[in-house]
Amino acid sequence: MHDSVLVSPSILSADMAHLADDLDKIAGADYIHIDVMDGHFTKNLTFGAGIVGACKRSTDVPLDVHMMVTNPDDTVDWYIDAGADLITIHFEASTHLHGTLKHIQSRGVKAGVVLNPATPVSLLENIIEDVDAVLLMSVNPGFGGQSFIEGTFAKIRELRALCERHGVSPLIEVDGGVSRKNVEAVCAAGANMVVAGSAVFGADDPASEIDVIRELGTRGLASARG
Repeated sequence: MHDSVLVSPSILSADMAHLADDLDKIAGADYIHIDVMDGHFTKNLTFGAGIVGACKRSTDVPLDVHMMVTNPDDTVDWYIDAGADLITIHFEASTHLHGTLKHIQSRGVKAGVVLNPATPVSLLENIIEDVDAVLLMSVNPGFGGQSFIEGTFAKIRELRALCERHGVSPLIEVDGGVSRKNVEAVCAAGANMVVAGSAVFGADDPASEIDVIRELGTRGLASARG
């Protein structure tokens, strides 16, 4: 188990015209979340390897690259070369999930798998021992600012139980609609890493908001340990 909750602000909610300035505002984050969308897997087109590289040059915070693309098996090396520190790929999109995860790890990058809201946790049974992280989507992927899907709480608890049965402790990351209002409950269910986009960048003081989210999440995590 991790001692404190990791906060990964999503630059999907940043001001892209002043990205370097916005990255400075979140220099106290644990990761920076970069949503790569190809306009096919999602109904939105966002960032490519060039933005990942620009972030790498502009900040020392590790980069958490979430690949929402139809061909992650073919394109992960673009993002590794650009400087990703953690890459998560969708179970629903990867034809050769085990091989791709192992390839990412062989290049010195942490590798994780993502589940959409309707994808059951049970599908991870045969891969859970090979991942550094599992990202549970708590909104349908594609756009920021969506409301948290309440059924995610049960999925987090199920995932935590699966990890305990296998004796592994990957990062359990939750993405979508997480804010100071619900992060304590999210982490009490078993998450130890949260993505927060609009909650951070929409705050008057993003740095302070990260601290609040981390503190509340860590309180929830502590309660999960009993």
